[in-house]
Amino acid sequence: MIHPSLIKKHRLIMLILFVLIVLTMIVSMGLGYSTLSFDRLLPTLFGQGTFKENFVLFSVRLPRIVITLLAGMALALSGSILQGITRNDLADPGIVGINSGAGVAVALFFLFAPINAGSFIYLLPVMAFVGAVLTACLIYFFSYNRKTGLQPVKMVLMGVGFSMALSGVMVVLISSAPREKVDFISKWLAGSIWGADWPFIWALLPWLVILIPFTLYKANRLNLLSLNEPVAIGVGISLNKERIVLLLTAVALAASAVSVTGGIAFIGLMAPHIAKALVGPRNQMFIPVAILTGGWLLVLADTIGRQVADPDGLPAGIVVALIGAPYFIYLLLKK
Repeated sequence: MIHPSLIKKHRLIMLILFVLIVLTMIVSMGLGYSTLSFDRLLPTLFGQGTFKENFVLFSVRLPRIVITLLAGMALALSGSILQGITRNDLADPGIVGINSGAGVAVALFFLFAPINAGSFIYLLPVMAFVGAVLTACLIYFFSYNRKTGLQPVKMVLMGVGFSMALSGVMVVLISSAPREKVDFISKWLAGSIWGADWPFIWALLPWLVILIPFTLYKANRLNLLSLNEPVAIGVGISLNKERIVLLLTAVALAASAVSVTGGIAFIGLMAPHIAKALVGPRNQMFIPVAILTGGWLLVLADTIGRQVADPDGLPAGIVVALIGAPYFIYLLLKK
């Protein structure tokens, strides 16, 4: 049973995060290369803006903000699941190689698939999912021992190794690709939120609509998986089955996000830790907080990045890495 005071604290934190997201989105809508004054935001949102204001808000800024919010939520949830099933606080889809697997699949698809632009958008998350699943399967295979089961530390080390190997594959692909396609892959690797248009939102949204409720439904199983294996088996949990199902869920979330935002790491590492520090380790409590925290962090990082350098700004992936890399080192030294 969850104590009423913790439920009250949880609701307050959720409200604060929601307010932070709304405020950051408002600031992000008003800032950028083309100025859109804050006093014109509400009239423009309600259809009373000029042609320029409508174009800047609805065709440029708003879809980018929504994409970053959804992608941050997906990456945070993916990291929460990975940390739960591996019992490793350092697990993150970017660190353990899942993002790299998705990236190689996206690059191969972009370079060699003879497909029209309309279908390309909706097939990207599918292709990223295929690449991420293959990578996750290989990492799981090499991290699993018949006698001791899944070895969490070995899984992280294998993930780092696969991430580096797949980065080498990316270099080979870039070296043999036409220049105009190299530019796209380079932006993808930097986490530049390249899919900033409404069709990409509709390509990403269904994955979240399905997988967020599914993960919350499985939250109690994640609580049990975070215990040691004999205890989990003793209460009737099928360890391998639950781990595989939840691993596929984490892979799908990460792949769908990075397919439209590019290679963004550390959101899945930081958001769960911040959420656990706020409301504790129970998955029913911290997962919703982690989802909102991840969305807010990525929107904030993209907003900061767009103001740092003109005209294109600094990619959100680099801004997140500047914060996340020292945090990762801190966790590594601490744990």
